Amino acid sequence: MNRILKYILIIAGVLLCMSYAVIANTKSNETDEEKVCNRINITITDINHKQLISNKEIEVLLRNNQLHPIGKSLRNIVSKDIEDVIAKHPMVREVECYKSPTGEVQVVIEQRTPMLRVMGEENYYVDELGKTMPVSLNFSAYVPVATGRVTKKMATNELFEFAYFIHKHPFWNDQIDQININEKMEVELIPRVGNHLIYLGKFDRYEQKLEKLKKFYLYGMNEFGWNIYSKIDLRFKDQVVCTKK
Repeated sequence: MNRILKYILIIAGVLLCMSYAVIANTKSNETDEEKVCNRINITITDINHKQLISNKEIEVLLRNNQLHPIGKSLRNIVSKDIEDVIAKHPMVREVECYKSPTGEVQVVIEQRTPMLRVMGEENYYVDELGKTMPVSLNFSAYVPVATGRVTKKMATNELFEFAYFIHKHPFWNDQIDQININEKMEVELIPRVGNHLIYLGKFDRYEQKLEKLKKFYLYGMNEFGWNIYSKIDLRFKDQVVCTKK
């Protein structure tokens, strides 16, 4: 009988502890939800590399949509509503919003990354996902500029793929300054180093064409000088045709 009573007391003690934990947790949650937001922390994760948006701009956006959290109880702040509004900003790639027990609202933003700037009748960037985005008033990206007869279809397809290739290769990222589409819809490249024009032709086989040019730079231009030629033509297979000034 004593053993049975002992087990009953142990079980009762465990149940009592569990009940207390549930009640304490519920009260704690209720207390947290009643707290008033006293601060919003906006973190733009990649701001050291580019600044397409600013913290002030995000705060203005939230105020204009009646979503600025300061002064509101945490219970009435819906994180997803804040995320949805910020995600619509044309310079934002991803956003996360969450509330902390201290009464602060945290907003973490990742910006889009420009790969290419198109300049002409329309002026816009193409980002790392191949989607167009407006030019920022706060920041000018150090990316190749596309000019000439560039359509949006071209800019978000073969031209984007070419610009992405350049971006991923430090040698070409440092060397190619401008990509021009001429009246024949062929590609002309203007380098940052050397006073010459590079004829790429169509976008086909551009990796092999640039590899030929790189070898020519390393074994030809370094020997004869970077300003001896006015044109370098890569359109012919297994050949680099140069025109002297």
